[in-house]
Amino acid sequence: MKRSSRPTRTPSNLSDSVHHQLNMYALAASAAGVGMLALTRPAEGKVVYTPAHHVIVRNSHYFLDLNHDGIADFEISQLSGCSTEFCRAYLYVSGLPISRGNYVEGRVKILNSAYALKLGSRIGPKKPFQGWNMYNRTFSPGTSGRCLGSWANVKNRYLGFKFLIKGKTHFGWARLNVSCSGSTNRVGLLTGYAYETIPNKPIVAGKTKGIDVIRATEPASLGRLARGSAGGLGK
Repeated sequence: MKRSSRPTRTPSNLSDSVHHQLNMYALAASAAGVGMLALTRPAEGKVVYTPAHHVIVRNSHYFLDLNHDGIADFEISQLSGCSTEFCRAYLYVSGLPISRGNYVEGRVKILNSAYALKLGSRIGPKKPFQGWNMYNRTFSPGTSGRCLGSWANVKNRYLGFKFLIKGKTHFGWARLNVSCSGSTNRVGLLTGYAYETIPNKPIVAGKTKGIDVIRATEPASLGRLARGSAGGLGK
């Protein structure tokens, strides 16, 4: 039996111009692939959110550790008292220590006011961080008086924070309800807080969901160390 003979194919020689076009196409395809990988690469930073439920009572101090490193970043304090002529009550927040570089969003010119930010407010490098006073009230004994400050009788408002982690600036927030009534021992409720792990990256007040949000559990360390002459904080 004779084997069928097939014609031998001779490889074709591509012209220099065709080779050049193919090489350019391969380079363009590679560059496009690298670009797509760069666009789809997940961000290294995350927003770490911690739900909370801490009552702030009169004449107490609450120490807030935003990033759970065992070091208090801010102190929320309420002080009140009366003399024979008048009474005073204050709610304020301060960075710990003051020289560390931890500050609260607000302005000195308006009662040293710490802003009561609304949901969705952007907290970042271009904001003023000079506030500390949340509310103050001066009144005669037996009267209710008048509360001054942006935090007088508000719900679900946010403190904006700028603070340091290993010498680098980060931003965060804390959500509170505040009452300025003289008839109750409960003056505030902390319901949650968060911070951005990327240095100098802004954070959105109240953002607790999304692919870039990590939900953390508040440790029983600094929160339980809150104390004051009225017995500290209660739940």
